Amino acid sequence: MAMHRRHAGTPTDHPPDPWAGGRPAPGAGPQPNPWADLRFARPTADAPATALAQALLAAEAGYPVIPLTRSKLPALRSPHRGHPEVPPCRGACGRLGHGVHDAHTDPLAVRRMFAAAPWATGYGIACGRPPHHLIGIDLDTKNGADGLTALRFVAEQHDFPVPPTVTVLTPSGGRHLWFTGPPSPPVSNSVGRLAPGIDVRGTGGYLVGPGSLTTHGRYVLAPDTPRRPAPVPATLLRLLTAPPPTTHREPPYGVPPQPAAALIRFVRASPPGQRNARLFWAACRAEESGLGQELAARLTEAARHTGLSADEARATIASAARRR
Repeated sequence: MAMHRRHAGTPTDHPPDPWAGGRPAPGAGPQPNPWADLRFARPTADAPATALAQALLAAEAGYPVIPLTRSKLPALRSPHRGHPEVPPCRGACGRLGHGVHDAHTDPLAVRRMFAAAPWATGYGIACGRPPHHLIGIDLDTKNGADGLTALRFVAEQHDFPVPPTVTVLTPSGGRHLWFTGPPSPPVSNSVGRLAPGIDVRGTGGYLVGPGSLTTHGRYVLAPDTPRRPAPVPATLLRLLTAPPPTTHREPPYGVPPQPAAALIRFVRASPPGQRNARLFWAACRAEESGLGQELAARLTEAARHTGLSADEARATIASAARRR
């Protein structure tokens, strides 16, 4: 089920999460599909063996991989440490230890990397590389972030649906959405640029592969996740490849910034099951913009429109203010 602002939501307060997974569209099976299936083995107690097995399956499906440590860093140290190359070497020297630039789909190359790093308990999947040109959307939940709600806001603000796609659950409660992209333009890595709580993994970045064991736990595929990444929505791709703003302009005195109206609309459109989460997220954004008190009454009224009581709405907005 794709998320779109014209959908009214489900009639309960706990609807299925549209980004917890999904199934390929009916009729898509018999048609030729350029995206390889993902079939990951069940994790075992032997973390290094599991990491290698999972990495080989990912490589077989066309995803370039590298071994990772429990801290999610490349497991092989640079052969140039202490003597940095200028310009930086990206593997032209033929030795291992160039991070994501070592990523490979050849099983012999993958085994060679893991043999050189027997301590590896996970693997990374390089983004932006053929054939899939993977784009990773990292929805964070740490430090009070709510990346899932942030993505819903961006999707509604810019009027695009987010299709079901491969979803990996992280030990911290977040999730990674995988999308396939075109060969160009390249998508850059970014932290919070799209919205608070949303990080982007593009060319030169990597995603922790499902089955990897880290210091905080294991990365796993979401239940019923599709077998293939969906193509990135065109509008989302434009947002990801747009040049960053060169200057910051303050709005005229007494005129709220443009996102203020979008925050109110976002709260008013809350389906059952998302009302408090959306209100809290919008109130946090208002506080960050210095508009917490100014927008409190409008946010409360918008929340009441969705069915929340005034007391519930005020309590949620107060929680957002205390978070500052």
